[in-house]
Amino acid sequence: MSLVADPLKQILSPLKMAQLHNNNSAILIVDMQYLDAHPEYGLIQIAKQHGIDTKYYEDRLKVAIKNIQLLLKACRENGLEVIYCTIESMTKDGRDRSKEHKKANLHASPNSKEGEVIEELRPMHDEMVFKKTCSGVFNGSNIDQKLRNLKIDNLIITGVLTNQCVDTAVRDAADRGYDVVLVTDACAAFHESLHQASVEILEGIYCCVESTKKVVDHIYQINR
Repeated sequence: MSLVADPLKQILSPLKMAQLHNNNSAILIVDMQYLDAHPEYGLIQIAKQHGIDTKYYEDRLKVAIKNIQLLLKACRENGLEVIYCTIESMTKDGRDRSKEHKKANLHASPNSKEGEVIEELRPMHDEMVFKKTCSGVFNGSNIDQKLRNLKIDNLIITGVLTNQCVDTAVRDAADRGYDVVLVTDACAAFHESLHQASVEILEGIYCCVESTKKVVDHIYQINR
């Protein structure tokens, strides 16, 4: 059941999934690192110290990881660009972090375990990893320039948190003219209501929202 009745969606034409060809499309995996996406590190440990129940998030992460693995396999086998972004400071003490990350006590020092992409989704070969110290990868890195150099028009976006860094990436990408596919079962938030609210607000205006299966099937079909 829809949480929000958005009148704009009655006016605008619905967004369809872009043609995800290997010469103009990439997958962007947002913050699937030890700091944000591993139960023994960072965000989950901070949440537990503050008495926050993390069971839903941890369960959702397991699903998202399996689905991102399927998406990675499809992209790699079909020649789509694979791109990551992670939270990582340039300084050991994190003084270059954004104010929001300082307030939230989010910090991964250079070359730290917390800054690494989790083992299950580790980058291969020369796949690019963009570092940021704020929610938005487009504001916090030169990813837009690199995507233009690669002639990327379409972005498949996955990762954490749905209602924070993923949401920001989708909005910023759409504002810059990319056609965005948000893979809803390859994302996670701390509560289902947060995840669902973000998806419903983004869908049809900033991106099209699809399942992992539909995106994977489309990639194989369009790149035969």
